[in-house]
Amino acid sequence: MQAGLQSAARSGSLRGLAFRAARSKHTVAAAAKTSVIREIHEQITKKQRSATEVTQSYLDAISKADGTVNSFITVDGEQALAQARAIDARIASSGVEGLGPLAGVPLAIKDNICTAGTRTTAGSQILRDYVPNFDATAVAKLRSGGAVLVGKTNMDEFGMGSSTENSSYKPTRNPWDPERVPGGSSGGSAAAVAARECAAALGSDTGGSIRQPAHFCGIVGLKPTYGRVSRYGLISYASSLDCIGPMAHTVEDAALLLNAIAGADSHDATSSAHPAPDFTAGLLPASALASRPLAGKRIGLVAETLGEGVAGPINDTVRAAARHLEALGATVEEVHLPTFGLGLPAYYVLALSEASSNLSRYDGVRYGARAPGAADMGSLYTVSRGEGLGGEVKRRILMGAYALSAGYYDAYYKRAQQVRTLIQREMEGALGSFDALLTPTAPSPAYRLGEKSADPLAMYKGDLMTVNVNLAGLPAVVLPAGFMAAPEGGPGAPQLPIGIQLVGRPFAEGPLLALAHAFEQTHALPDLSPVARG
Repeated sequence: MQAGLQSAARSGSLRGLAFRAARSKHTVAAAAKTSVIREIHEQITKKQRSATEVTQSYLDAISKADGTVNSFITVDGEQALAQARAIDARIASSGVEGLGPLAGVPLAIKDNICTAGTRTTAGSQILRDYVPNFDATAVAKLRSGGAVLVGKTNMDEFGMGSSTENSSYKPTRNPWDPERVPGGSSGGSAAAVAARECAAALGSDTGGSIRQPAHFCGIVGLKPTYGRVSRYGLISYASSLDCIGPMAHTVEDAALLLNAIAGADSHDATSSAHPAPDFTAGLLPASALASRPLAGKRIGLVAETLGEGVAGPINDTVRAAARHLEALGATVEEVHLPTFGLGLPAYYVLALSEASSNLSRYDGVRYGARAPGAADMGSLYTVSRGEGLGGEVKRRILMGAYALSAGYYDAYYKRAQQVRTLIQREMEGALGSFDALLTPTAPSPAYRLGEKSADPLAMYKGDLMTVNVNLAGLPAVVLPAGFMAAPEGGPGAPQLPIGIQLVGRPFAEGPLLALAHAFEQTHALPDLSPVARG
């Protein structure tokens, strides 16, 4: 696949590339996108609606849609309403002065992020009874800002998957077509946002687990710079790659969520002390978007991500996005990243090696459900893990343990770390010349449930466009850019979302979000809605 991508990309500057325009029979809606979080905040502060009314409306939406979509593992309506009533009581006693932008806003949390008093399973049977007595730092920050937490979203077990079919509870379905996957591993969060079961959500991203579901479900997903958001309370998959980030309807919503959760944390030695600014400050008002708001910006279109192996409409959408960015005043040029294709195998060696170490704690003794009636410690470990862990998790643990074993460490793990360094240097070198890099998010749109579950390698290849960002520790945002008919075609074929990915400089989420916001607010999309929504 990678050879085809490289061959197709050697054709010079963007302006010299042919473009086959994507057509839609649907009418085009106005481009401007309204912040859902800001709208709810204004309704509550102007006393047009109470926080309790807003929360109840989202709980009703979950009741309506989740029987089809399966976004949630746990819905905690009583706790959510109690939080909302507390916001209303505070407003009644003290007024709206000092209310944070998230006060009364219903949010969902991926089920590998710890929530005090609410079951947190990481999508696994081995943690089916785990109720944390503490909040993850990101969750604690949301609570302190007045956010209302409606529940915990479904996910691939321990984050290991790209479709949310590897949840040990149930598969989540894509709201645009319930016969398709929502992506993974944050598929539950993505589907919940797309189905309007919450105003926004938190996900986690180890190799694309926020961004690929955002592409599949037609929402905005932001993977922050590694260290920008504390990982304390995030159930680990691969500690050097994992990031918590927002999933939302609009770029402004993602920026508002990042404002709430970013910052250093004494509980997490990998969190950064780099200043966390107001990430909404650089978002331009409508009046400033009327001319050429991106004048002076340089964007690199990564040549190795386009061509053979990528669905034609996705290629077309990315090139159309590049031309739109040019129309906004940016300079767009192709950039070559020769090591790009090495990222996928290096990522899987490193991620699985770290996973084999992180998941060794789930043995029925220190952590996790214990199998009853074991005769000795050996059988206790074997039966507890055998019953509690799913097939994909076992596969990845075994592969990671093999890569770290004596005689293979240098051939696999050490070499993958060397490749990681090359990728990081190459991407940061490119970002020394460009303000952002533009790529597709995935080679295909959302695929059918079961289509790739029997072929793990085919599913792994779907992470081709996203894993290098994690290896380099860079921020990246995915936002909707178009639609395409389902590949099988035929009468009544559903329209599926397409997202583009913009990759930014380390700790430059503000400029990256400003760039994405300018695109989002000026790029018209067909007026379509998911078929399953609350």
